[in-house]
Amino acid sequence: MKRSFKTPIAFTLFALISLWLSITAPAGTTLFSFNAGKELFAIPDAAIPVAGASWIVSLIAVLATAATWWLSLQRKKTPLWLTAIFAFVLVQQILIVMFVGQMFPLTTTLQGSLALAVPLIFGALAGVLSERVGVVNIAIEGQLLAGAFASALITSITHSLTIGLLAAAISGALVAGVLAVFSIKYVVDQIIVGVVVNVLVIGLTSFFYSTVMARDLIALNQPERFDQIDIPLLSQIPIIGPLLFSQTLIVYLMYAAVAVVYIALFKTRWGLRLRAVGEYPKAADTVGIKVYRTRYISVMLGGALAGLGGAFFTLGAVGSFSKEMTSGAGYIALAALIFGRWNPLLATLAALMFGFAQNLQSVLSIIGSDVPSQFLLMLPYALTIVAVAGLVGKVSGPAATGKPYIKS
Repeated sequence: MKRSFKTPIAFTLFALISLWLSITAPAGTTLFSFNAGKELFAIPDAAIPVAGASWIVSLIAVLATAATWWLSLQRKKTPLWLTAIFAFVLVQQILIVMFVGQMFPLTTTLQGSLALAVPLIFGALAGVLSERVGVVNIAIEGQLLAGAFASALITSITHSLTIGLLAAAISGALVAGVLAVFSIKYVVDQIIVGVVVNVLVIGLTSFFYSTVMARDLIALNQPERFDQIDIPLLSQIPIIGPLLFSQTLIVYLMYAAVAVVYIALFKTRWGLRLRAVGEYPKAADTVGIKVYRTRYISVMLGGALAGLGGAFFTLGAVGSFSKEMTSGAGYIALAALIFGRWNPLLATLAALMFGFAQNLQSVLSIIGSDVPSQFLLMLPYALTIVAVAGLVGKVSGPAATGKPYIKS
């Protein structure tokens, strides 16, 4: 294995940040609250001394950094668990310093973070299915927006959440189909097609909102919303119960989608063929795999998932459609996809991190923190750049992604 010092350099930089936070840590404590009011039993609040906790984290960061340097000198890869521990303790240190003298509501913050991450996760899964088969999916934003519009309109007309959810999936698949046709059949540059599709969907949904929905908002833009479903006993487990098992149907569908996409990609023959098309389409074609059909199916399945993610905006969160309500969520999902290395599970974790950063910015603004909100909003993108630069390991997509296949 070739010796590389990118990872230990990245660890060193973050360890220095940790040491700086410890040196400048203010006196006082941060109160962590773990209860949301539905638990079988309450966990006592924890008052954590800022200075002492910061130095403990810095010690762990320094030890982890030393381990990465040693592994690199031995030409060994830094294990993922070490990176996860390093990131976890560093985040804890940042939270302790940010909320000094305040209460940090852990469970409710995580609940809000998950709500913000749901459409990002659906969008990231759409990107995984599309790019794993060789088609760059810049059009996730358009697929989310189409799903949001269709679900609001159809649910308002039919008064059926099931039909509205189905309409969202179909609309997302149709938008993905436009991307697939121009990218696969007409061999148009995939990035350009994706950008154009996004602009097209923004224009169409804004036009129909102004000319159709706005004429009768009560009849055409006031859909029912999914009720929260509490799973008995599981929803009463402290922290994870309110977070994972007291959610709406769309969130439970998201759990299933993550599991199904992962198993389908890495544990089935279909997934093996799909990944072969994304890596070596010519070789796949030689052994009898239908490259074009595989790409069409995978891209449109991804679009259907993104459409479901768009439905969360209207049927799970806001309760109505508004112009450009996705607010760039498709591009954030694309960043989560890259940060997660085109793996459904890692992309889900990256989307959760993005949702956490967005929600934390809101929590800090409520308590009147001096931390600039823009810093938190830019942090996930900065981490994505770090990942793409290879500072925490090699990050590269499937070999044939973005490259049109022309059957000879």
